Amino acid sequence: MMRTRRYQRHSTEFKVRIVQSYLAGEGTIKGLARQHGVYHSFLRQWVDKYRKGHIDKKEVVVEKVEEYEAKIAPLERKVGQLTMEVDILKKLRERTSPPEGTPSVISGAAVSPSSKDAKS
Repeated sequence: MMRTRRYQRHSTEFKVRIVQSYLAGEGTIKGLARQHGVYHSFLRQWVDKYRKGHIDKKEVVVEKVEEYEAKIAPLERKVGQLTMEVDILKKLRERTSPPEGTPSVISGAAVSPSSKDAKS
């Protein structure tokens, strides 16, 4: 039985970190690739791209922004949903609230406007 390999996409930040380790003399291409669980041919390509300026810190920032935008979108949808639910509950409360002057558990009996009650 042949096992299929799942493709893994590595972040630009990850690639830059390994390439910079290699360029700083912290290991060989094969050694660093083995250490980080990537093919050495990929690391060699990343080094070439980095040297040509195709991989840089701007890409890292762009990826972070995209990642944050992907996290923000569902939160914005949830805020919109909750806002709608609050509006619906407010409207329902307005329709079902007792008329003014009716005693309620929260406010107690209505205040009498007579001066006789005010003197006692």
